[in-house]
Amino acid sequence: MIQSMTGYGKSVLQLPTKKVTVEIKSLNSKNLDLNTRMPSYYKEKELVVRKKIASSLERGKVDFSIYVEMTADETTTTVNKGVVSDYINQLRNVVETGTSDDVELLKMAVRMPDALKTEREELDENEWKEIDNHINIALKEINQYRTDEAKSLEEDFQQRIKNIQALLVEVEKIDKDRVENVKLRLQKALEDLQQEVDQNRFEQELIYYLEKLDINEEKVRLANHLTYFLSELASDKSNGKKLGFIVQEIGREINTTGSKANFAPMQKIVIQMKDELEKIKEQILNVL
Repeated sequence: MIQSMTGYGKSVLQLPTKKVTVEIKSLNSKNLDLNTRMPSYYKEKELVVRKKIASSLERGKVDFSIYVEMTADETTTTVNKGVVSDYINQLRNVVETGTSDDVELLKMAVRMPDALKTEREELDENEWKEIDNHINIALKEINQYRTDEAKSLEEDFQQRIKNIQALLVEVEKIDKDRVENVKLRLQKALEDLQQEVDQNRFEQELIYYLEKLDINEEKVRLANHLTYFLSELASDKSNGKKLGFIVQEIGREINTTGSKANFAPMQKIVIQMKDELEKIKEQILNVL
């Protein structure tokens, strides 16, 4: 069963003084590209969080965020009264005595460095346990999203591979006509030259030429690759990189068939095959 690399998971935790939102988003990437954002007082847990996400999501461009919204009436930021008073006195000395407006001086003072102080919040292990549980919930949600997204991808892959298999049947049907067409074209070219030729020599050259245009091996290999793709798609250990390698092999056989075709009706079918395969290539990049 395949899994998409596109996903989204979210979990919200309401604590007595704050609301904590855990959010995870992922897109396709060749490797794990993880970006984390969290308040500074949770930073000591960042390596643990990274390891947990890497183990669960494996691959993709992942954005992980913890947002904190304070909901209590109290705040950890207070006015540094001594510093603000000193700023006001200094500012009053700058202007003429008796003409200064204390309100205006206060507005200026609170903008000065260190006018406000914030008590550094320490990590509460019990609080982190609850947050960690909600990280697990968000990971479960994003993995379910990835699984659901993959179902539509799997159906699309199956249909397009079946379309290529049907086109391969068409190639096999017209292959005899293609060989006869090549023989007739060569015979007509010789007749147009109006030259006597050794018939045995002509037959030998014709056989050599037709062997170079023979696509039986390509048809067999292509059929095998298509079957292999479907079996891997249904496998429990299915993964995007392996499916991508199989797609490359499918493309190689289709391209070789097209270059050897030398017959317009077959080349049209090959173009249709390439179109179906190109759509698979676009989506296979999103498979985990």
